[in-house]
Amino acid sequence: MTDTDATQDALLQLLADTNGGVLVTIKRDGRPQLSNVTHHYDPKERILRVSLTDDRAKTRNLRRDPRASYHVTSADRWSWTVAEGTAELTPVAADAHDATVEELIDLYRSVRGEDHPDWDDYRRAMVQDRRLVLKLRVDRAYGQPGRA
Repeated sequence: MTDTDATQDALLQLLADTNGGVLVTIKRDGRPQLSNVTHHYDPKERILRVSLTDDRAKTRNLRRDPRASYHVTSADRWSWTVAEGTAELTPVAADAHDATVEELIDLYRSVRGEDHPDWDDYRRAMVQDRRLVLKLRVDRAYGQPGRA
């Protein structure tokens, strides 16, 4: 393993060690739009997933321009990672038992590490909120790895 590989691994590990960060999308005028969100990162697939609602600026921005960045920091704010990639959006949840709702359930379990107390209510809420899943495949990461 090279020093570059070790640095990339340390940067990506911070994505796996945290579940909240800042999603950065590009507004129509080219300026960044930032949103605090909760995420789950799969290091094997290098995919970061976030639950979004269909009517938010970040979702509209990603439909127009799928380039996105995601920023996380360690609790002491010393270490930080910015992951860059191209967004893929699932369809909007349309039925309580469609593939998007099933993925939202998997995402909930992955982030929370537990089941929801009322899955029927959760399923209804996902459709009512017009939720979907952002999948951001991490193409590149940069930042400040943890202290040795």
